[in-house]
This record gives sequence, C-alpha cells and structure tokens, in this order.
Amino acid sequence: MSSATRPEKDVVRIGFNPLTDCASVVMAALLGFDEKYGIKIMLRRESSWAGVRDKLINGELDAAHVLYGLVYGAQLGVGWQRKEMAVLMNLNHNGQAITLSRRLAEQGAVDGASLARLMRASPRSYTFAQTFPTGTHAMWLYYWLAANGIDPIRAARVITVPPSQMVTNMAAGHMDGFCAGEPWGHRAVTDGVGITAATSQQIWPDHPEKVLGASAEFVKHHPNTCRALIAAVLDAGKWIDASAANKLATTEIIAGVQYVNTGRDAIAPRVLGHYQDGLGKQWEDPDSLKFYDGGAVNFPYLSDGMWFMTQQKRWGLLKQDPDYLAVACAVNQVKLYREAAELSGTPVPAGLLRSSTLMDGTVWDGKDPAAYADSFEIRYRP
Repeated sequence: MSSATRPEKDVVRIGFNPLTDCASVVMAALLGFDEKYGIKIMLRRESSWAGVRDKLINGELDAAHVLYGLVYGAQLGVGWQRKEMAVLMNLNHNGQAITLSRRLAEQGAVDGASLARLMRASPRSYTFAQTFPTGTHAMWLYYWLAANGIDPIRAARVITVPPSQMVTNMAAGHMDGFCAGEPWGHRAVTDGVGITAATSQQIWPDHPEKVLGASAEFVKHHPNTCRALIAAVLDAGKWIDASAANKLATTEIIAGVQYVNTGRDAIAPRVLGHYQDGLGKQWEDPDSLKFYDGGAVNFPYLSDGMWFMTQQKRWGLLKQDPDYLAVACAVNQVKLYREAAELSGTPVPAGLLRSSTLMDGTVWDGKDPAAYADSFEIRYRP
C-alpha cells in the first residue's frame, strides 16, 4: 500500500443500532475484512437514530449504519441543524416490516385494506410508530398507509420510538402498529403481540434501506479511510450472502448482547426468507434481506437518494422542492464507491439512476422528482 492510498486513520469509530441489517458492518470488523484494507473498525452500539445523527454531526462517530432518509434530513436541515453529509454505500435492500397489534387483528385489521375499513367503521385516535421522522421506516409506513387510502397526517397519530423498544411499547398498548427493521417485526409475532401486515419489499421490491453514512467533512479529510471502509463492508456483505451457512453464522453472532441482544431464533428465519404473519400464514421470500446480491445492493444510486427527498416533500418535512439532483450528487459518494468496488472486485452499474415500480403501481425512475413528489393524491397540504 503506497503512502498516497494509505488510510489517514487506522481506527474508525462506527456506530450501529441493534437491528439485523447492521450485520455487514459487524462482520466486517469481526472477520478481519477491515484489517485487509489497513483499518480497524471500532464498533459502537447506539440506542436511537437521534443519537446516531448527533454523534455523526459532532464527530463522536466517524461513520455509522444509519437510515438513508436521516442522512438526507440532516443534509437539508429538517428538524435539526443543517450538516453536510455523505452516503458512502447502501448496506442492504429489503428486510423491514409493518406490524399491526394483535388487538387490531382481532378486530379484522390484518392488512392495509382491512385496516382502512376498520378505521372508517370505528373512528378513534389510531397511533402508529416509526423510528425517525425523516427515516426509511417513516416513509414506508406513510407510503403503505396512503396507498391503502389512509392519510397518515390527518387520519392517524404517528410517534417516534427507537426500534428495540417497539415490541415492548406495543405489548403495553401504546400503539396500534409500527414500522421497524428486523428482528422486531418477527419478534412481535413470536411474542404474540402483533402480526405482520406487510413487508417493506412488498411496498418497494429491492428498496434501499440502511446506508453507511458519514459527515462530508470526515469524507473530505479521510478519503482513503472511507475507501477502505467501503471495501471492507462490501467483502462482509459478499460473505454473508454467499450461503445459508454464512447467514446462520452471522445471526448467531449478531444475536449477542453487544449487538442486537435477542435470541437467534428471532433473527434467523427472516434472514433466510422464512416468514410467518402471526395468523397462521407462512411463506418463503427469496427477496428478503440482502446485503450484497452480486453487488446490486450496494451502489449509491442518485435516484435512491432523490426518492427520500420526494417523500419528505410529499409529507411536508420539506416546504420547498430542493435541487434534487444537485443534492444527491453532493451526498452520494459515487466516485469513492466505484474506487472501493474496484478494490473489492464488486461489479458496478453503468448508470446513476434506476427504475422501480412500487406497490401502488407508481414508477420511480428519478427523472422528474418535483413532479413525482406532487403527483400523489394523499400528501401534505398546508
């Protein structure tokens, strides 16, 4: 390794929240993929996304396993001080869930359509939880409710709860439903307090989810460190996705008290694509949580970043349309990612945008984000 490419920082402080999709960051550290590229990852378990945001902004963390939309919210100053941010790579696709309480299920609300019927027939204050106001889970929850004719702004009360506290809060009767990352959806099912009404991959197949995020300042001063970090996490994701045996070994490790702190049986089934909804239905989902998938998971598409801004605009978190493309170009570190992908032997796509069809038939391709944000019948209206 030449002096020109040597990491500027040997020890890198990486935050994570106790969720299944922290796995590639954890395994990069535990399997030595970090040392292969000349760095050592120091893992730091966090308790909330607000805490991760604050520590990225003030420099207590160098980078983190973090919600995609949180990075963009900080970049645009939504609800907090504005800070130039960076998305180094996408960590995973899919693997989140919308859970409805057992009480709602007993009243007939087992999916979006039946929930909408119940809310019309039995009006009251319905409370749903997400994990961070600008984050992925808020956007999946809002999108799913709206696609089923439920206005999440006017017809419901939405609160913020840290992911690891979702199940206990549902058991205590504090919410009617929640959207969070695994293993908490499956844990609600196995604990008998909730049912799985939808998976996030049913809302948007192969959607972007967590990212490896950092401040732009850290990236500016530590480009070689960031390149090494991306390459190490790519290798870890490749290793996890290589076999069912590797996935099971990963779940055994991340179930530990220092990581997710739950039983392996709460994590393993959905990592392997084995689902049950808590009502007797079981199914196999080959498109459940993905960490690598031949490299298709990890590229920081500009259109992925822009989508989160369109939804923040849709729900009134952004009062004006930003310059979607310019912001995405500033945040998503495509050049660094391509260089790291070359180091790790990861294929990269030719384009910067991708096209997807979401659950309501709407196509998102990143080509006209302002029009897309305003195209939804159910949206924030001042």
